[in-house]
Order: sequence, then structure tokens, then C-alpha cells
Amino acid sequence: MSPPYRRLSLWLDQVADDGDDLVPRPGLTGATDADVVVVGAGLTGLWTAYYLTEADPGLDVLVVEQEIAGFGASGRNGGWCSALFPASAATLAARHGADAARALRAAMRDTVVEVAGVAAAEGIACDVAYGGTVVLARSGPQLRRARAEAVEGPRWGDEVELLDADAARARLGATDVLGGTYVPDCAALHPARLTRGLARVLQERGVRIAERSRVVGIEPGRVVVEHRPPGEPADATAVRATVRCRYVVRATEAWTPQLPGSRRAVAPVYSLMVATEPLPQEVWDVIGLRERETFSDHRHLIVYGQRTADGRLAFGGRGAPYHWRSAVRPRFDREPNVFAALESTLHELFPVLADVRVTHRWGGPLGIARDWHASVGLDRREGLAWAGGYVGDGLSTTNLAGRTLADLITGRDTELTRLPWVGHRSPSWEPEPLRWLGVNAGLQAMTLADREEQLTGRPSVVERLVRPLLG
Repeated sequence: MSPPYRRLSLWLDQVADDGDDLVPRPGLTGATDADVVVVGAGLTGLWTAYYLTEADPGLDVLVVEQEIAGFGASGRNGGWCSALFPASAATLAARHGADAARALRAAMRDTVVEVAGVAAAEGIACDVAYGGTVVLARSGPQLRRARAEAVEGPRWGDEVELLDADAARARLGATDVLGGTYVPDCAALHPARLTRGLARVLQERGVRIAERSRVVGIEPGRVVVEHRPPGEPADATAVRATVRCRYVVRATEAWTPQLPGSRRAVAPVYSLMVATEPLPQEVWDVIGLRERETFSDHRHLIVYGQRTADGRLAFGGRGAPYHWRSAVRPRFDREPNVFAALESTLHELFPVLADVRVTHRWGGPLGIARDWHASVGLDRREGLAWAGGYVGDGLSTTNLAGRTLADLITGRDTELTRLPWVGHRSPSWEPEPLRWLGVNAGLQAMTLADREEQLTGRPSVVERLVRPLLG
């Protein structure tokens, strides 16, 4: 048993209870060759390996992970397998054209079904529930945003139902509900069970997964790895090995700035979560979520939640600070002030939870591209591929990335390889201290915007002023 890993989230704690000991797989201790090296054993990397072996079972695929499969966001997120994409359809249309925007929206909707379908086909029990998403409007400005979303969605093929107050409360019994929106294109699931199950499927297919093996250099045709056995201190001497390959896939998301030359590629911003003890039926009778809908509201500073398969309420949100020079550290996973704010918000939304025990508190970083535009691509001349910048919408988008990367690497011209996010290059983030000042100012501005709307009952002036800076 490896207690440090199970403490990373409710999801990994439950995976350990399932019988997965979370002990790292053998690391890379000597030079080797592979057709494709995938850097990162989160869902981007694992889905890429999965679809590569679907397309060509003869490919020699090596996945290299600095900790264990599911260590990052794939084992810590909110469990929303949704059609959300960080760039809005209107933004995509402005940059790539309306037809391209509609194609990407359709691909995202299809991806929700694809993820659940593969899990079922491979026997990965990850508690999938097609409940859709309910987003509440709890103030006048939020209701206006809900109405605008209901008008805008169908332009891009998205089904968005505008809910009146009674219909919204019938799905989610929160306080101060004026209305909301409902979209069917989302499934709640257990992200760590999906990730760990997918890693097992890949091993059965002959894919090598090297864990506790940190990539310290990526070059065309070459990856340099340092392996540190479990239990050794961080300053212990690591074993260095080189892998020669045809293609390298960078699937490192929030950890990308740790790679040489990638410090400003994405900004790692933390999202934190809490989970209650399993709730009795009489509490769920008050709260609702009978179809295990995922839920949020139309505030500016994002919150999100789901009813878990074992009857807990898992709830998260933004608000944790961005750290200087894109630092990612274990101690940043836990911010007492943010946990307190999340629990306060839960009690404000659902007073019935006032005396309910919170059993798990956790967090982790997500990756934000400078233009809030996720991307996937392959530089065929260099043999270097990438995917990421999901801004927290990665549980489904990673699957679309994996399918797309498999098509790009195997040289197939498909509908996926023609989607507008393929080959997109986001600009670099500003150097410090501008990056630290800008990201944290943006987070504070969203908090201020929500308070402003509570006080004035009108759409936030602050939000309108900072919107161009936040993608």
C-alpha cells in the first residue's frame, strides 16, 4: 500500500479500497527504444496509447510517468465527462469559422458517448451516469446569462434547455433558485477508476508503463528520463536513461512548465474539492440530483459538483492562488481558506448539509493556455506531438485528444485531424512578475465580480473589464 497516493483525492482513496495498491510500476532504469514515447500517464497519455494500439497493434508504445498513472488531474478532478471545451463556440467561430466551430462542438458531444462506450467495452467499472448538467441561476445577472446560453447553444448544435425556477429546483434543491439551464451532454463518473482501469487495459495489450520516471529532456527522436525508486528522498541520486523513438507525445498538462523550454507554455492554476460522507436518502430527497446530474451555477468564479455513486456530494471550485514561476508543489494541493470557502458555499446552497461531515479535502493543478484554447498537434518533421490546455475541461477532451493524436501519428486524414484545435498554437504566457500578477488578479476579479452582482443586481462591470484578459 502507498498511503501518500491514496491521500491525493477521494477517488484514489476509493480505488485503494477497491484493491488497487497504487504501488508504482517498475521504472525505466536503462536505455531502450520505442516507436512512440508518451510523456505522462494521465488520461491524455493513456487515451493516446489506447487508440494507437487500436490503430496499429504492432506499435511499440512506452508511457513514462513521473509518479503513478492518475497522479495528476486525471485522478483528482470533479468527475464531469462533459461536452465542455474551454474556448466558447463563438470564440472558435471568430478564429476558425462557424463550420469549424460546429464540427468541434459535435465532436465534443460525441466524445461523451465514446468515453462511456470504451469503459463499458473494456469492463472498466467507473460508475457512469448519463445525468446531464444543471446550472442554476440564483440572481438576476445569472438568469440573464442562462437565457443567453439557451439562445446561443442551438446555433452550434448544442441542446440547452432553459429552466424556470420550479423546473430548476426539481433537479437541484438549492437556495434562491430563479431558474437555470440543463444540457444532456454530460456523464458523471469516477475518474480514478477510469484512469487506473485504462492503464490496466494498456498493460494487457503490451504497452509498457514506466512509473516514478521523470522526463527531464525531450528532443526529436530522444527522451531523457530519471528514475527514482519509491521511498527514496527527493534529493537522492536518480538513475538516468535515454529512450530513442520515432515520436514523442507531450501529455503533461499542468506539469508542462517543469519541462525544459516550456516554462511559459501553460499556467498551472489550482482547483480544490471537498466531499461529504455518504448522505441518507432523506437528505437527497431535499437536494435532488436523482439522475446524478452534475451541477454548477452561473457565477463567475467556477464551482462544480456531482452526486457520487456511493451517495456523497463532491464539490469543488477555483480560487486558490497561482504560484510564482508556475510552481507545482504537494503543499499547494491543500489551501485551508479555500476549503473553508467551499464548505461555506455548500452550506449556503444546501442548508440541509449544515451538520454533515466532510470526509475528504483535496486539490491539484490544471493547465491554462494563454488564450484559453486547448490544442492538439504533431510536428511531423520533429516527431513531437502535444495536447493540453484543457482549463479543467479535460475528462472528456483528453479522449478526443487521444483519438486525434493516434490519427496524426499513424498518418490518417480524418474528420478529427481537420478539427480547428488541431495544430493551434497558443501564445506564451508573460514572464514573471507579469504572469503572477495577471493570473492572480484575474482570480480576484472573478470573486469581486460575483460580489458586485450580489450587491447591485446588475451584470458586473469588473467582469466586463477583465474579460479580454481572461480568454
